[in-house]
Amino acid sequence: MLCEIFDSRRIKMDLESITKAGVFEELIETIGDHNNGIDRQELLEAVILRENKMPTIIKPGIAIPHGYCRTVKGIIGAIGFSRPGIEFGSSDLNPVHLFFLLLMDESSREQHLQVFGHLWRLLNTVAFSEIGNMKTPEDVYCLLSNY
Repeated sequence: MLCEIFDSRRIKMDLESITKAGVFEELIETIGDHNNGIDRQELLEAVILRENKMPTIIKPGIAIPHGYCRTVKGIIGAIGFSRPGIEFGSSDLNPVHLFFLLLMDESSREQHLQVFGHLWRLLNTVAFSEIGNMKTPEDVYCLLSNY
């Protein structure tokens, strides 16, 4: 399921951004580059709106920012790694290093909970500890294909 949402072309191994909004823009750019008809500004606004309600840090150093958009069909995602980390507004003040960005249409609310479940299982495996050592998007994609 995860490899259907996170195409290897939408996995950035070294994010250049140093801000939360910059990360969102950079990951949305990877989605827009491979999906015609998507309104990047709408995607950005949807993610920022959701993040302003409550940061989506699910484990130390890991966040799943997400949003609902009219121009998205189903669920699409992008993954980004920030080696230095990004200040994300967490209560423990630790930076976030790994981002799973999800964008979906309104009809995918139930399916997105399943995606969160698959991500949660992945994040709690021994295999996940290797993700930080992976060098290519294809390596990450291969790991995702098991979940």
